[in-house]
Parts: sequence; C-alpha cells; structure tokens
Amino acid sequence: MISLTPDLDRQSDVPLYQQLFSYLKGQMEAGILKENERLPSIRQLSVYLSVSKNTVETAYQQLLAEGYIQSKLRSGLYIMALEKLELEGSGAKTGTTLGSEKTQQIPKSSLPAINFEYGDVELAHFPVRQWKKCMVEALEECTVEVYGYGDRQGQAGLRTEIARYLYQARGVVCSPDQIFLSAGTQTMISMLCQLLPLPKKIAMEEPGYNGVRTVFRNHGREIIPVPLDSDGLSVELLKQGGANTVYVTPSHQFPVGIIMPVQNRVRLLQWAYEHNGYIIEDDFDSELRYQGQPIPALKAMDTGDKVIYLGTFSKSFLPGVRLSYMVLPELLAKDYRSKLQTYSQSVSPLIQAAMYRFMKEGYFESHIRKMRKLYQARHKTLLRVIQELFGSRVGVIGQKSGMHLLLDVYNRSSDELIEQAYQQGVIVYTPRLNWLNPEECPPSYIMLGFGGLSEEKIRDGIIRLSKAWFSEM
Repeated sequence: MISLTPDLDRQSDVPLYQQLFSYLKGQMEAGILKENERLPSIRQLSVYLSVSKNTVETAYQQLLAEGYIQSKLRSGLYIMALEKLELEGSGAKTGTTLGSEKTQQIPKSSLPAINFEYGDVELAHFPVRQWKKCMVEALEECTVEVYGYGDRQGQAGLRTEIARYLYQARGVVCSPDQIFLSAGTQTMISMLCQLLPLPKKIAMEEPGYNGVRTVFRNHGREIIPVPLDSDGLSVELLKQGGANTVYVTPSHQFPVGIIMPVQNRVRLLQWAYEHNGYIIEDDFDSELRYQGQPIPALKAMDTGDKVIYLGTFSKSFLPGVRLSYMVLPELLAKDYRSKLQTYSQSVSPLIQAAMYRFMKEGYFESHIRKMRKLYQARHKTLLRVIQELFGSRVGVIGQKSGMHLLLDVYNRSSDELIEQAYQQGVIVYTPRLNWLNPEECPPSYIMLGFGGLSEEKIRDGIIRLSKAWFSEM
C-alpha cells in the first residue's frame, strides 16, 4: 500500500474529507504520488487513518471528478498523469487562447489551481449514500427494463416523477406521455432536428449558448441571431428576423444572465401564437434564483401549446448521470413518439430506475433545497469579495441567479487578464465563443463559474485575481 501520512486536524473547521482530498491532490501535483500507482481501498485507508469510510469515499470521488485518478474495473483506483499547460513562448503550441475552452491542465504556478469553470457543481455534498441505495435497489430488480435497452421514451415511473416535480417547482402542467428523456441537452436538440420538422431558420439569443448553436448548425440549420435588450431577447427584432422557431434561456440567459420578466415572456408567447411558431425554452438554471420572487416557466404560461420545454439534471443533481428531459406540445409529442421507434434510448435504464427512486423517496427535492442554500452562500461570498477587492474597477453582469456571472474588467483585455490570472494559479474564461461572431464579444468580459468552489476557494481565488490584475495600479 502507498504510504500516506496526512496530518488531519480533527479540531479544524475544514471537513476531514476536504483535508484528505487536498493532501492527496498536493502529493500528486508534487510528483510524490506517481502516475499508475494504485491508491489504497476505501476500507484500507479508513482503517489506517482512523476515519470513516464516507470521509475517504468523498475525497476519492472529488479526485475522480477532477481527473486526478481513474477507476479500473475490478482493480481499483489509479493515479493519472498530470499534464502541464505550457505558457506562450515555452515552445509548446496549444492552438487556443488560454481559458477560451475547458482545460484540465494545472498551471505552472506553484500555487494550487483554483478553476472558475462554468458547469462545475458541488460534489463534496453529493448524497452518495442515498444515491448508492437507489442504484442498488434498481440493480436488485433484475428486470428486463433495467438490464435491457429500456423504453425509447424513457422509464414511465421517472417521467411521472418529473411531471409531478415540474408542476410543483415550475408550474408546468403536463402528462408523462409528453415527456421524453435523453442523455444531455445537446443530444435532445439533435433528436429534435432529426425527428421534428424544425424549419431551416432557427432564431437564437445573441449572445447565446454555443453548445446548442453548434448542434443546430451541424444539422444544417441557419442561425438567425436576435440581440438582447434589458429584458432579454428582443421580441421586436425577432419579428424582423424571418424565423418562426426560437431557442431561448429565459430563466437565466446564457451567458449574460438576464432573467426575462413576465411582460417580455407574454410578448414572446404572443409572437409564437401569431406566427404559428414554436419556442424552445431551455430552463437549465431555473432552481437557482437568488433575488426576487420566482417567475413561472414560459411553458407554465403557454395556453396555445407552442413551447418545447427542456430541462436537465446536470446542474441540479449531477452532470455524470447524463440525464435531460423534454416536454413537447401534445400534437408534436404524438408525431415525435411515432418516429422515435427506430431510435434506442440514450440514457442508461439503470440510471433512470435509480433516479426514479431518488425522486420518489424525496431525496431529490431535499438535495435541491440544500444545494440552493449552498450555492446562494457561495454566490454572496463571490459578490461580496468582488466588491471589497475590485470596487468600481469592474462591473458585474448576471448576478441574480445561476452558477456563473460575467465580470466586465474595465479597459482591459480578456486575453491579458486570463494570462495574468494563470500566473497566480487561477483559471478564468472568456465567454466569446457564445457570440455568433466571437469578435463582437466585449474584450473586457471574463466568465466566472463558482458552483464547484468552496467559499474559501472563492475568496482565495478573488484575492489572487486582485493581485494579478490590480497590484501594479
């Protein structure tokens, strides 16, 4: 067994699993724990360190999530190679601007990396025990539904639970027959393009979610960009674009973060009714609202059955389950279901069966409540520290909900800011890829995701950014 001797402080406010995770991560980054070495089993290490198996398992799960270790079937957990991200001028050619895309490399700085990546979620508080219980129960069923290909539309019980949840949480009234499951929003959009007669022209917010825009383009759709105003997508400009189908993110516009007010939602629905068009509503961040009263989903306000509603468990639960869902208008659902017969379900039936139990037992709603409080605390910390250290030198955009915000670092270049942050061991990102023409993105914009960072890490990260960006001013 690898010799591990972390100095765990049982009196510290820092949880033991976090201390153990930081220790193991540091040993790997320092090269003391080397590539392909096998980690002790959870039971071995918990006995050796006199800590609970839960402590070790949670630390290992975080290492797995961040790509430090990998699991090999019937063998155990092994340390992965850590690649260094070479700086410009070092002889390496990266091909992209640092921070413009997702990166798993560790900065050359001697400081541990703090990664403000959008899409990361809190893993340390994940209800491992309850989820494992639901997985085991699903496995023990030994039914064809769990061990086979599964229902093409999605497991009936899970669709029933999703319908109940949508009514309670978002005011959406729908039947399980209108709900279809898929492995992620992009897969769902791809299926829509294949199985529904979506028009050649699709209107989208400008800027808007690049992941969906790419799928539309790959299926031969022409993107009609519709600029934003203070209320989100401009309905007046949408009318001039010539499209009768539009993709929107009204609960938390991506990436700018505008929450579309009710009046603009009514105008958008009226446009759909008058043009016999459809609205594809991506409600991806709807659970995470930090200011004001919740606004009902567009689908909840839709009396003409013109909204295609998309939801996901990636932010509210776990990205790794690869589970998203769609609510189709009744007329489209019938057509979609008939054409779906030649397609297999993309979500594991085992995951669906476990998620059904997780929701039915009330674990999901309990988890949502806890995560909302946790993310709200992190959100408050982020805004407070930005105000304390950056002051009037930056503007904050899209801070009312969600798991990211934009910083406008006045009179600075994002490429320069990203490089300077990198030198301080902080990874930040430019949102420019979400503009149809990336050159139109304001050059001073930086995107900060905070979902996967503790309040301590957030505070440390902003302190480092202050040193990187403003120490010479």
